[in-house]
Amino acid sequence: MTKTNYIFVTKIIIKIKSTYQVRNIEVETRFSAYCELYIIEIPSKKGIKKAISKGELQLNGSKVEGGRWLKEDDVITFVDLELTPPKSYHLKLDIIFEDEDLAVIFKPAGINVSGNQFKTIQNALLYNITPSTNNDALNWPLPVHRLDNQTSGLLIIAKSKLARVKLGQAFENKIGEASVDIEGKQSLSTYIRLKVVRSLKNEFLSLIELSPKTGRTHQLRIHCASLGFPILGDKLYGVEGMVLKNKGLFLCATGIAFLHPVTNVKLNFSVDTPYKFLKRLSSESERFQNYSNKN
Repeated sequence: MTKTNYIFVTKIIIKIKSTYQVRNIEVETRFSAYCELYIIEIPSKKGIKKAISKGELQLNGSKVEGGRWLKEDDVITFVDLELTPPKSYHLKLDIIFEDEDLAVIFKPAGINVSGNQFKTIQNALLYNITPSTNNDALNWPLPVHRLDNQTSGLLIIAKSKLARVKLGQAFENKIGEASVDIEGKQSLSTYIRLKVVRSLKNEFLSLIELSPKTGRTHQLRIHCASLGFPILGDKLYGVEGMVLKNKGLFLCATGIAFLHPVTNVKLNFSVDTPYKFLKRLSSESERFQNYSNKN
């Protein structure tokens, strides 16, 4: 292992975390395979692949592809890429919970969690979240999962490196039977029907509690549409007549439960069903009843 040192390159600070020298190669070995065996800081193949792709694992001081063949005395460096902090977006967020390791916030609909634009939840975190005082504190808080742009609800934020790793693993390790393949990958969601009303426009309108057992992109929206019950307001997977002007997507993350990555205490957070959901059920039911009474 080397002592901690820093290399400054324009706006990127590269912190060397550890160094490994390749010794006694008995058979031809690729860069990625070697890292999977010996880089103890990254416990999964997926993590190794991602670290190589990002340039966090370097070979002889350079970012290379995982398939590169190794030779005796090659040097593998594990670096911590600390990019310049994002410019703070002054959007006030509701903080549901916060300690030194993580926070839980309520994400409003109509804003991306992250991305190349300025107005994102990630860029708003510096304005809302208190920096961690832990020794392994992240330079700035980071979301550990995503919600769609039009989805509101609870979002977990990591403030320490240990929390980010453990929470990330918790989300990655959810695997279930396939119900509908999404982009060639297995996926599973469960649902409970909480309430159903008659609707003039759609015959029936239901309030559903959905639980994703895997984490594919747009999973809940795709699953609902595949069952013939698209989510109200879904422009991408819905059908004609399901989009209401200026009402957005009727999908909200109202509950989340997980083990605290440091204390191992079970945390459970929930918010009320959005008012617009209940209002829509009531108005649809009332309209149908009024029409029935007239006929």
